[in-house]
Amino acid sequence: MINKTYRRILTALPILLLLLPCVTASASDYVDEINQSVTAREAGRRVIYEMNVGAFTAAGTFSSASEQLDELKTVGVDIVWLMPIYPRGGGINSPYAAKNFREVNPAYGTTADLHNFVNRAHELGMEVWLDWVPNHTATDADWVTSHPEYYKKSGGQMIHPNGYGDVWQLDYSNAGLVDAMNDCLKFWIDEADVDGYRCDYVSSPDIPTSYWQNAIPLIKSYKADKTISFLGEADIAQDVTRLSNVGFDYDYAWQFQTQLANFGPSGNASARLRAFANTMLTASQDKSFGRMLYLTNHDQNYNDGGRTLTQMYGQNRYPLTVLTFTLYGMPLIYNGQETGGNQVLDYFSDAKINWNSTDGKMLNTIRTLSALKHSSEALSDKAEVNMLTVTNNTSVFAYTRKMNDSEVLVILNLATTQGNATITGLTAGEWSCWLDSETIAQGTSRKQQTFAATQSFSLEAKGYKVYVRGTFPDEDIPPIEAYTPLLDSSDEISIFFETPTSDTYAVWAWGNLGGGEAYCNNTAWPGDEMTLKGQTATGSYVYKYVITKVNEAPQNFIISKNGGNTKIYDGAAFVNHGYYVEGKTAPTQIITEVSGIADINADCPSDGIIYTLSGRQVASDKPLTQGFYIKDGKKFMVR
Repeated sequence: MINKTYRRILTALPILLLLLPCVTASASDYVDEINQSVTAREAGRRVIYEMNVGAFTAAGTFSSASEQLDELKTVGVDIVWLMPIYPRGGGINSPYAAKNFREVNPAYGTTADLHNFVNRAHELGMEVWLDWVPNHTATDADWVTSHPEYYKKSGGQMIHPNGYGDVWQLDYSNAGLVDAMNDCLKFWIDEADVDGYRCDYVSSPDIPTSYWQNAIPLIKSYKADKTISFLGEADIAQDVTRLSNVGFDYDYAWQFQTQLANFGPSGNASARLRAFANTMLTASQDKSFGRMLYLTNHDQNYNDGGRTLTQMYGQNRYPLTVLTFTLYGMPLIYNGQETGGNQVLDYFSDAKINWNSTDGKMLNTIRTLSALKHSSEALSDKAEVNMLTVTNNTSVFAYTRKMNDSEVLVILNLATTQGNATITGLTAGEWSCWLDSETIAQGTSRKQQTFAATQSFSLEAKGYKVYVRGTFPDEDIPPIEAYTPLLDSSDEISIFFETPTSDTYAVWAWGNLGGGEAYCNNTAWPGDEMTLKGQTATGSYVYKYVITKVNEAPQNFIISKNGGNTKIYDGAAFVNHGYYVEGKTAPTQIITEVSGIADINADCPSDGIIYTLSGRQVASDKPLTQGFYIKDGKKFMVR
């Protein structure tokens, strides 16, 4: 999981390596100090996180997720939206096919465990919103037998909405159903102290506008000392305008996300992106509710064909992440998106997030953007947006956000090459660069600069810079902590790869003495993703892949980039433990040294300091069952 070490490391390493440097980890940076301040952020200055409890940790429980809320705080999360937590039915294990709206999925824990999760979030100044599914229940829900009158029927038979065979349509013309649904909403406020609801499929023609007009004020006024928020899953501003005045606090900027997805990995024209932005901003004017901006969620990631951030947006995933955090509204982080978003997560089976492979550039970009949202009034949800004039470069998009004395400047280069651009219309004076794509993978920094009203800028390919007007202390980029390539065990079969860029690399390995089968968990091209291990002293990135079949080595391998047919190596001869450098066809060295972590199973100290798998340091006077012991200057691992 996310760990304190993230604050100073240049890229995220697998968890076993992440935890060891905790002994000498540097102090928190200024981004951490902003994000971790225990404050209940006011509406308009918040970041929301969509969490599938079953996928978020290895255990997949409320209790284990609760232990990781501290790490979400470092990312800058203010609201945790829990995907449906109810018992699943209907036969295909969809979380959106609930059997009982007053119970929790037993795989996740108990109602008391959920309440404890909410309590811990509140201690950290965070809110918890439940995913509410008002349109339907599972076909084997309790109400099907106890209250069949709650369901819509045709010819005496219950109806599958949209042809979904695992659910039955609820009937909002039945007063008993309306009361029961409202009582369920009250139930979770009473039993778990939740703070709001993300409401699924509010555009359903079978849920009348009048229901929301009555239900939302009813629930919001249920407890005088508690604020309850509602997020509607629809583009209410542009598509479902009949719900514009029923009381939702946020809608989805769905059309905008669709346009960004169409912009995709190949988009490079700033005029096109600016047109999308202007359409969304125009639709948002004078609305009583806020907008949620996002690049992906469970639908885009899994339902729509299964696409990672890289597959949807390519290298545009970085500047477009900046756009969704800074253009308007409340930004969404989807389940593990902070690691780089390069997994397709089957939420029917609660496929686990791979915390062992993290894109440090994406992580540091997101947590810096959260800090900007929290500290700059100009990034309030509905603050003024000013499009700036850019000359000499049709791929650079620039704008400022203003509110009162606060002002933020955002510059995005959508081209595949480095570019220079002259920007006019700036407020002349002192500015501070808080986010620079060229250095953010290494860590956060801050650099003071003086701008004229017309100013020239240089940005790397797919680069971005965000400035805050005013004077702030400079913050240096953390020094690179060079990664030493090591084997995890002496009997593994592995390959190392050094490259100048931090991208997504995959290995396809095949061929042995007996045949030509692939040596990958993922038998479909492009094979298995390599794990980013760290950087060299000169700043190159080092990736590693361990062959899953260990009784014999493959003969050949291909390394591909960004999930496509960009092949760095094609059919290269495989050398076990070979260290390959981009541009060279043979390994530059053979790695032989094994990580020097002693096995506690053989040598367990009786006392010392332990760093648990969640990164928490505790004193111990007896052996524990998991974690790292630090004793007499030596590191020991329990496994």
